[in-house]
Amino acid sequence: MRTTITDDETLLRAVAEGDRAALRALYERHAPWLTLRLQRRCPDLDLVDDAVQDTFVAVWRSAKRYEGGGAVGAWIWGIGVRRLIDAIRRRPPREFAAHERFADEPSAEEQVLLDVAHGHLGGALNRLSPELQAVVQATVLDGLTTREAGQLLGIPAGTVKTRMMRARTQLREELA
Repeated sequence: MRTTITDDETLLRAVAEGDRAALRALYERHAPWLTLRLQRRCPDLDLVDDAVQDTFVAVWRSAKRYEGGGAVGAWIWGIGVRRLIDAIRRRPPREFAAHERFADEPSAEEQVLLDVAHGHLGGALNRLSPELQAVVQATVLDGLTTREAGQLLGIPAGTVKTRMMRARTQLREELA
C-alpha cells in the first residue's frame, strides 16, 4: 500500500492498523532529526543507530497506545531518549585509555547540570513559573530549536520565544 498522508497523527493511526508504508513514512520524516539529537547525547554511533531502530520498533508495537495531546515527534523523542539510555545502561563498562578523562572527573556538561541543579542558577530556575521552566528545559538543556520546543510543548513558536525572553529577564534579575 502506498501512503501519501502528510499528517503525523494520521500516519500513526495507520501504523496502529499495521500499515508498514506509514511506518516507513514516519521513519523517513523523523529518523534524521532523532539521530542527530541522540548523537548530541552519545558519541557512540552504533549505540545511537541501535536506539533509533529500537525506537521505531517501539513505535510499530505501541502506536495503538498513542493518546495524542502532543506532537507525534515529541512522543517519538521520548521513546528515543529512553531507548538510548537503556542501550547505554546495557553496555558493559570499558577501560579508559590514558588520554581519556577519568571517571571521577565530571565532563563540562555534567558540571553545568550540577550547577543548574545545586547552584544559584538552580535556585533561580526553580523560582521560574512551570511554563518558563519548560521552555528553558526544552531550548537550553535539551537543545531544541524554537519550533521543536513549540511542538514538544504544544505551543506556538512565538510563545516559546516570548517565554524564553521572560525567563532570561527574570534569571538575569535574580542572578545579578
